[in-house]
Amino acid sequence: MDDGLISVRPGHQIDPDAAKHASWLCDNRCIITIGASAGGVEALQRLMKELSADIPAAVFIVLHVGATSHLADILDRAGPLPVVNAVSGAPIEIGRAYVAPPGAHLLLHDSHMMLRRGPRENLARPAIDPLFRSAACSYGSRVVGVVLTGSLSDGTAGLRAVKACGGTSVVQHPDDATVPDMVLSALRHVEIDHCVPLSGMAALLGKLAGEAAGETPEIPSGIRLEAAIAAQEHGTMKTEDRLGDLSVFVCPECHGPLWEIADGPMVRYRCHTGHAFTADVMMEAQSSEAEQILWSLLRAHQQRAELARRMAKRERLHKRHELAAQLSERAKEYKADAELVQQIIEKRHGGGSQVLETATTSGGNGID
Repeated sequence: MDDGLISVRPGHQIDPDAAKHASWLCDNRCIITIGASAGGVEALQRLMKELSADIPAAVFIVLHVGATSHLADILDRAGPLPVVNAVSGAPIEIGRAYVAPPGAHLLLHDSHMMLRRGPRENLARPAIDPLFRSAACSYGSRVVGVVLTGSLSDGTAGLRAVKACGGTSVVQHPDDATVPDMVLSALRHVEIDHCVPLSGMAALLGKLAGEAAGETPEIPSGIRLEAAIAAQEHGTMKTEDRLGDLSVFVCPECHGPLWEIADGPMVRYRCHTGHAFTADVMMEAQSSEAEQILWSLLRAHQQRAELARRMAKRERLHKRHELAAQLSERAKEYKADAELVQQIIEKRHGGGSQVLETATTSGGNGID
């Protein structure tokens, strides 16, 4: 039975005090976490090309990927630092980079990696926030969090956690990013220590990794709790009450209730199942759900019109002209309803013949 764990040692759970006694670690900033989305493959290739093989840190990479990915092989060929796919339960080694595999969140704890097939966060699995949050919870000030190019805002909440636990925040300069949304979100909501183009990123990370990390503050309880949720440690129905207030919204993924979390200047949402969203990702998910509903509604109206038209034709063949006229009138009403929904869809997409063609063909037989 798949319990969401991937080859994990029995009883392996997040220790809320791990950041205080991770004795295997040096005193430098030896945990570098990197998150990217749209435009990320090229950005990561450029970064790994310049990153030194003797960097005194372990590097962890999350890129929003599909069901299959060869990212580890691509990045391993890009530069001198060895890059491999993360394996759950495997020990962390300095001077190596680890890539989150498709379909699993990459988490860090107690000198080991964990992979979890848990609920998606920000519509992604692997997601950036769970990696950053677990690293911050476990390794505190030893963590350097890096947000690169990408759409929407995954990575922002995780980078806030890195800073709250004494770590260092780094973002790619937005003018240098293929898609600057994630970087701009981080700049708006996080106290950023370094904002640099990719051309200077490898040198900066090498410099930071060689510096003393400093003291780790007390890890905030909310960060510990959300790290535990990502690790799929069992909570209760009251777990989310400790993070925020029950909202009027439902989860776009599972349609359960959502709790609203005030995270400094950010507003985030989380359901009991474990799905999590920043406000803009939540809006994107709602928009996608609304569009699916509109297409279903369009198809339903088109099919009603087509059925009424066919019934009217049959009644005319049997000389029942009054009933045929009533059905023909219904067909016109249903067709008008379909056209109204079609206009709403066109407005959402800015119009265009492609939308018109799709709307017409999605009904199966069309409307005469």
